[in-house]
Amino acid sequence: MGKKQVTFADIAAYTNFSKTTISRYFNHPDSLTLENQEKISQALDTLGYKKNKLAKVLANGKSEFIGIIIPNLYLHYYSEMLTQILSSYRDFHYKFLVFVSDNGPSEEEQYIDELMAYQIEGLIVLSHTLSSEKLASYQIPVIAIEREAEHICGVTSDNYMGALQAATLLIRDKCDVLIHVNADVPKSIPAYDRIRAFEDTCQEYHVPYELNLNVIGDSYQDIFAQMKHIFSDIDEKYPCKKKGIFLANDTYANMFLNLIFQKYGCFPDSYELVGFDNSPIASEAILPITTVGQQIDLIAKTAIELLVQQMEERKKRRPVPLSEPIHKQITPVLIRRDTTS
Repeated sequence: MGKKQVTFADIAAYTNFSKTTISRYFNHPDSLTLENQEKISQALDTLGYKKNKLAKVLANGKSEFIGIIIPNLYLHYYSEMLTQILSSYRDFHYKFLVFVSDNGPSEEEQYIDELMAYQIEGLIVLSHTLSSEKLASYQIPVIAIEREAEHICGVTSDNYMGALQAATLLIRDKCDVLIHVNADVPKSIPAYDRIRAFEDTCQEYHVPYELNLNVIGDSYQDIFAQMKHIFSDIDEKYPCKKKGIFLANDTYANMFLNLIFQKYGCFPDSYELVGFDNSPIASEAILPITTVGQQIDLIAKTAIELLVQQMEERKKRRPVPLSEPIHKQITPVLIRRDTTS
């Protein structure tokens, strides 16, 4: 065919099938026999057919786009999760449109309206801005990752188990006082279980503990400034005690570790640190950080598979919708490094 763009008419003429049959091959291949599918497939190779994806979108309204709403990229957990999600293209060939949402519900609704205008086939939401009921109202497959998901499908870590592992390790290492550093997380968010499990474990073992839920800020710089105050308060309050610090994520843990080194020039025996996530910053820190590994790659893979399953179902001539949302929980793994005994 030389440099000429191969059309459905060219394929029909070559195979002696009608253009309608060729169209069915692209949009509903299961409506053709395997023999006819093979004949058309061989013709495409022979003719050097290149898919016109824009034409396909215009023809059937299927864009092969997935939207992603993510709160920020300065917390290393989110940037690593986004990396893992984007890498799924090699397996599923869906493309992604990403918005970072940190300015409230009205902005996030604008972002989703923009995504809907691009005819996205599914949506992955990591932000906590809009309720799952609101997200379900968009009438497309939606997957929540580590957020409230009563009305939509969701994937989370077993946050309770992870925090229990962290607290138990610090207790076994004979820390005199355990301190959990976190934001003031609403109870509706799965990560609240990190707070709950930490407190439950300390009370069960009758260990002195403190909840410091004062982390606030809308940027890395804001949070680091707040972490300086938190570190100073802890360091002054417990000068002669071995302090077991469980931080809500590896970004916080790395900040805290840097502050220890800035003051002492080393990692003193009076501290132990455990982070949460196993994002790359934990293993690459000045001193590799013990952390609760969320298995971010497995969470991303599970979320994508669950979303693709729903999107592919909707493409069938007789789709069967889910009777109720599917929720999956991934078991975390405690990873011991140099910030614990």
